[in-house]
Amino acid sequence: MSAEPGIAGVPTRRAPARPIPSGPPAAAPDPDLGHVAEVLGAIERNVASVVAGKPEAVHLVLVTLIAEGHLLIEDVPGVGKTLLARALGRSIDCTVARVQFTPDLLPSDVTGVTVYSPDTGRFDFRPGPVFANIVLGDEINRAGPKTQSALLEAMEERTVTVDGTTRDLDRPFMVVATQNPIELEGTYPLPEAQRDRFLMRLSIGYPSHDDELAILRTHGSGDLVAELRPVTDAASVARAIVAVRQVHVAEPIERYLIALCRATRAHPDAELGASPRAALGLLRAARAGAAMAGRSFVVPDDVKALAPHVLPHRLILRPEAELAGLSPRDVVADVLDGVPAPVG
Repeated sequence: MSAEPGIAGVPTRRAPARPIPSGPPAAAPDPDLGHVAEVLGAIERNVASVVAGKPEAVHLVLVTLIAEGHLLIEDVPGVGKTLLARALGRSIDCTVARVQFTPDLLPSDVTGVTVYSPDTGRFDFRPGPVFANIVLGDEINRAGPKTQSALLEAMEERTVTVDGTTRDLDRPFMVVATQNPIELEGTYPLPEAQRDRFLMRLSIGYPSHDDELAILRTHGSGDLVAELRPVTDAASVARAIVAVRQVHVAEPIERYLIALCRATRAHPDAELGASPRAALGLLRAARAGAAMAGRSFVVPDDVKALAPHVLPHRLILRPEAELAGLSPRDVVADVLDGVPAPVG
């Protein structure tokens, strides 16, 4: 019989599945999923029109947006990280700001600064680029840790405190950060506390032969992103976010989600497992995934599909596991295989 996750480690053999109701109870709220599907479908088609051959990446960006999360895109230069973020910003009629992270960038360059105005004789606050609905942080790991940490409060609490005054950020608010692999020259690894603020980390990867040919034929003649027109606005996205919060999550799904996170903490190859914040993030992502699938309730497959994108970047492996060539994604895959999912 399989060992209990979080007590004796990760089970090595799949245990019998537990039954779960196939849908929400009769009294569960009915979110406006039609509006959610309409808004996200329009954005998805718009972004996909310029991001060739990456439907999964586009889908995950929208899941992050509607789950009120932030996205970290890590990959080698030139595969479309910034293109994807720009296309999202152009598809929504909202405020968009871009921050090019460099070693000399200061925290005040991100959050804003209070300056003295000779005309008024008082100190006025000049907001930084973080005061936007969508903030593109390009090559975030080229700035020092102090500047990277300037985003922590904004990403977690959606507020910015400068000179003792706290200011709220508009909704929706999403940070889409890109970074190059840490092996490249001039990069600083993100602190664990900041990585944990990102709902997902994904890699875009190289396109297929046919997709790369399509890129040459389309993007080679001009900037297609600059020609994109908004297909929705910030208010519509905000309404969709509120609707997604009402997607029903049955108790067996909640217990399954917690079991997955606890199993990462007990895994023999993990030095640091998924935190309670990771569990909350996976819950929000699962709700968003269910809504995009047209359902008003979460099923185990929603959790399984999103856990490989929500959990790995929050884990720290033991040195001997890294020397053996294992990755956090291997730990998450092992946990998903070992923890029994409820069925119904």
